[in-house]
Amino acid sequence: MKTYNEIKLAQELIRFPSITPVDAGIMKFLEKKLKKLGFKTKILEFKEKGFKPVKNLYARFGSKTPNFMFAGHVDIVPPGNIKDWTVNPFKPSIKNGHLIGRGANDMKSSIAAFVTAVSTFLSKNKKFNGSISLLITGDEEGDAVNGTKKVVEYLKKRKERINFCLVGEPTNPNKLGEMIKIGRRGSLTGKLTVLGVQGHVAYPQRANNPSTTLIKILDELKNIKFDKGTKTFQPSNLEVTKINVDNNADNVIPKSAEATFNIRYNDKHSSSSLKKKLNKVFSKISKKNKSKFKIQYRVSGEAFLTKPNATTFMIQNIVKKITKIKPKLSTTGGTSDARFIKNISPCLEFGLVGKTMHQVDEAVSLSDLKKLTKIYSLILNKYFS
Repeated sequence: MKTYNEIKLAQELIRFPSITPVDAGIMKFLEKKLKKLGFKTKILEFKEKGFKPVKNLYARFGSKTPNFMFAGHVDIVPPGNIKDWTVNPFKPSIKNGHLIGRGANDMKSSIAAFVTAVSTFLSKNKKFNGSISLLITGDEEGDAVNGTKKVVEYLKKRKERINFCLVGEPTNPNKLGEMIKIGRRGSLTGKLTVLGVQGHVAYPQRANNPSTTLIKILDELKNIKFDKGTKTFQPSNLEVTKINVDNNADNVIPKSAEATFNIRYNDKHSSSSLKKKLNKVFSKISKKNKSKFKIQYRVSGEAFLTKPNATTFMIQNIVKKITKIKPKLSTTGGTSDARFIKNISPCLEFGLVGKTMHQVDEAVSLSDLKKLTKIYSLILNKYFS
């Protein structure tokens, strides 16, 4: 059976300009590679009104249980100004022991490590008791509407059982082996509009300045102590990200004022419990200031924790064996597609060092990439032994 090389495969994947939600042919390429290994594959294209269609790939080798799944994304963020790069971001180069190119870090190299590890495992284990599957999306960096979320719904409908999932996001802050993610905080974004009464600045008694009400609301929001954190989560936190008063005149009190905020919250809260808490603040201060308000919420994902089990500790031990570092089990950072996968399977995240993701000259250490492939290979051996 054919085996792949992680560095060569990472280079091949980086050459595809698969900027969200553009596929650029990368799913067909991956499908071909997996079919050569004996996988049954399906490219799933999902469409939803108001969003661009996205191609995803689900592939499975074998039909027995347990089914171990690797998950990740091949979509990337735009490279920015190409003149700022020392190489063409879509013509990967190797310099000083690093592979440079857009997606090298987040997360095409992890995909290359998955596929290489699987090819090595299958070449040595013709018959093993179980299945290996891969869920690859093209919608992680974008709206995440037509990606993993929809694939999970598809797998649920098909009654496809996933027994454990490893997501290959770059989880390590500085060195390979530092961190495994076993959960993520929830993310709630709110766009608040306060409505007042427009008027002349010289006659404030005839107007009602919405900026005054907005400032009071934001001050109260920033002073809320949501919680002190938990054993596994840091304290929930609110940040104001935008303040806007659309007013072209300096002598006019505006009619409306807007602000956007985001809360990253732990599992002591849900989006609905937070909305209730926030709405009380908006109502109280708006009423006191004789203003009205409108609020729009967007939930990117609820907080979740995958309770560590035998597989978690097995993976932790393998990472320690290869990197000589015992990885911390963490819930820090932003959201990931694990927020969708946890609905059908226990999952954790472990991948490369995330230092250069989304940056100019995004890069991965070749030594780290080889170690990561070895880690993924050992996980498969141990899981199915």
